[in-house]
Amino acid sequence: MCGIAGIIDTGLGLGRDEIARLATAMRDTMTHRGPDDGATWTSDDGIVALAHRRLSIIDLRPEGRQPMANEDGSVQVVFNGEIYNHRALRAELEREGHAFRSRSDTEVLCHMFESCDLAQCARLSGMFAFAAWNAREKKLVLARDAFGKKPLFVAEGEGWLAFASELQAIEALPFFERRISRDAIAAYLLLQYVPTELSIYEGVAKIDAGEAVAIDFAERGWERRRFFEFEPRRETEASLTPDEAKSRLRGLVRDAVEKRLESDVPLGAFLSGGVDSSLVVSVMARDFGRKVDTFSIGFDDPEATEHLFARETARLLGTNHHDEVLSPDALSMLPEIASRLDEPNGDSSCLPTLLLSRFTRRFVTVALSGDGGDELFGGYGRYRDTLNETAGDARGVLARLALRLRGRRASTVADRYLSPRWLMLQPEAVERLLGSRMPTGAAQQLFAWRALLSDRKRTPLQRMRALDAWTYMQGSVLTKVDRMSMQCSLEVRCPLLDKDLGAFAATLPDTLLWRPPQGTKWILKELASEYLPREWIDRRKVGFGLPPKSWSQSALLSLAGDALGLDAVLREHLDSEALDRFLADQRDPRLFSIYRLWPMLILEFWLRDRAARPRASAGAGPGAVSL
Repeated sequence: MCGIAGIIDTGLGLGRDEIARLATAMRDTMTHRGPDDGATWTSDDGIVALAHRRLSIIDLRPEGRQPMANEDGSVQVVFNGEIYNHRALRAELEREGHAFRSRSDTEVLCHMFESCDLAQCARLSGMFAFAAWNAREKKLVLARDAFGKKPLFVAEGEGWLAFASELQAIEALPFFERRISRDAIAAYLLLQYVPTELSIYEGVAKIDAGEAVAIDFAERGWERRRFFEFEPRRETEASLTPDEAKSRLRGLVRDAVEKRLESDVPLGAFLSGGVDSSLVVSVMARDFGRKVDTFSIGFDDPEATEHLFARETARLLGTNHHDEVLSPDALSMLPEIASRLDEPNGDSSCLPTLLLSRFTRRFVTVALSGDGGDELFGGYGRYRDTLNETAGDARGVLARLALRLRGRRASTVADRYLSPRWLMLQPEAVERLLGSRMPTGAAQQLFAWRALLSDRKRTPLQRMRALDAWTYMQGSVLTKVDRMSMQCSLEVRCPLLDKDLGAFAATLPDTLLWRPPQGTKWILKELASEYLPREWIDRRKVGFGLPPKSWSQSALLSLAGDALGLDAVLREHLDSEALDRFLADQRDPRLFSIYRLWPMLILEFWLRDRAARPRASAGAGPGAVSL
């Protein structure tokens, strides 16, 4: 796992030394992503500079260093992630006459993109973000993995284009203007995070999950290609019996785990005690005979911790288990969490994810996780609640008929889902805080979410799964895991988000996922029950947010009173009177919500941190770079 960055000079006239200095400055804002090595490559004409921070996982030798080139140096690549089928791709390329100098998966890309053919991305199985510069064609190829596990930001201005694994690398450029996007602020207030379609800064975009882009600097054009999309639809449903589906699922999960066991450094797994991580560890231990190092953290609140479940699972599977029981000082860590995020992310589980990553990194460099099971297989309680409410039973039919007779519109799946179940604040509350109508970009996102949730080509469950995979999982869950783990130089791999497994999950009919009134992700639980006691599979879901007893409501409100007072940076972006009313509501015990107040504090501390950050000085020598 690594950090990548690059600049293309399209008119600034920086010169070879200056563009190399700036790319290196970008690179070294991300030392945590690659503590083992760092290098920068600059084209002879001084137009392109690519930079890389290395966390050595496969091929630890100097031959594995990046930026990496093909045989004649016409293609240069910087790569972040893992390509799990690189051996098969290498064999094909060798048969075509390509020569390799390393065992690194990165070198496969150097040969694959000699033609800048974006269709090549469909052949890749892995988690990745990469950039390939093709000097012959004067094209830059940028791509991101199927589900968006690895980040890739792109910024463009007058005379330049830059990309990086983290936004702070782009912030370091002296000519980048840090203009906060009002659309992003509005979307954050809706969601607790900034979705992929928007960026916290104007002038910055994100490569989407499963997307490849070729930027032609000779013709000044952009080509975009979608090479993967999670698309559950009625017409794609497979006609499988439960036994057939479970058999195929078993094989796909086993293959996905096996791919992710390759490593030249110590490898372990997160183990929460929930179904998804327990299934992954079960396959590692039972199917592949691994003596697995497993890791969990817990809290001193037995009603809000899964670490005791994890201990039971570890004993059953015979893993070498490590755990810590914590009493985190959430208030003191809040500014730290905000400062470590590319963009504000109000999910309180960022904190335990960081603590778990720190703990795990003391023992291993790579950890497998159970992320993705809920989105792909329909595991969230909000799916269950929405489906139960919209079920076509007699009472539901009569209720909808009564509403129509009174001239009122019956609530739809979109109405029920775009409620506090999914949105942090409702649109009217966001508009009050903004002091204006919803800005255009955020309004378009709301329209797109509602349109997807109203799509008659999909069942209600398919609509919710698709929305979460495209928006929540990519924008919040995987972002949280990547940022917090990479702050600790820990690589996290997600077998349940294997591309082939995801494509299969998209074909499953609702009857194999949802067994009312309680049976979420039914087929995945059926597979897990082959490894674990059934009563463990069916016990309540705890989740990974901080437990209520870790919070002091009065202390948090006191902090909010200070942080969001008259000197708050957030008041530059929100209506002051509306923010005061929000705080007054939070002081009412009946209205207090940590899930609304914590994100507001994260946003404030993020804005403060960014306003205080220096940047590289234009035209100065290497010693003047201040980061």
